Amino acid sequence: MAKLSKKQKEARAKVDSNAAYTVADAAALVKDVTTTKFDASVDLAVRLGVDPKKANQMVRGVVTLPHGTGKVLKVLALVTPDKEAEAQEAGADFVGLDEYLQKIKDGWTDVDVIVTMPSVMGKLGPLGRVLGPRGLMPNPKTGTVTMDIKKAVTDVKGGKIDFKVDKNGIIHASVAKVSFESKKIEENANELLKTIQKLKPTTVKGTYVKSITMSSTMSPGIGIETKIA
Repeated sequence: MAKLSKKQKEARAKVDSNAAYTVADAAALVKDVTTTKFDASVDLAVRLGVDPKKANQMVRGVVTLPHGTGKVLKVLALVTPDKEAEAQEAGADFVGLDEYLQKIKDGWTDVDVIVTMPSVMGKLGPLGRVLGPRGLMPNPKTGTVTMDIKKAVTDVKGGKIDFKVDKNGIIHASVAKVSFESKKIEENANELLKTIQKLKPTTVKGTYVKSITMSSTMSPGIGIETKIA
């Protein structure tokens, strides 16, 4: 196990590992215990009482964080010529179709999100092996396959994130940067938790939200009370 630095030891001493903090207290504490020199991401790990192997217990959704994520996302809009101006006006970093399909085929994936139109999805199918593992394949459920390209690009740039439970029943999501005011971290976290609660499958019996942990890059985890979710 890696040896803890003096700062890391001091940070861990500030967190009661047996406590369940409120979201507000956790948001303030995560700022206090982050020791990185860069602007670290603030993440939530929400462990759910679901069986992801069952299709009717797969929890997946999208949420627009009120204060954004703090990350500057690069968006590729794969659209027909009549939609190019719309995508550019909305702030897409890359706009086009066939030339970008070829670039992806050649191995280029230097983007964070791809938005496209229903009529283009057929062309994207053969690129599933490249885009799928990187989480870049557009999906109607996340609003990235739509005729309203302007809204799709604007939402992504404005702080919309998509999330899904992993094979261990945990949802991982970045909700802020440490440089955010604690109130903004709190409000972003609450928006995600509220959305996860709304997505509770009807087939789930017993405890739905088992644990919530907030942390930043390299900080200790801060346990959050689950009753608020």
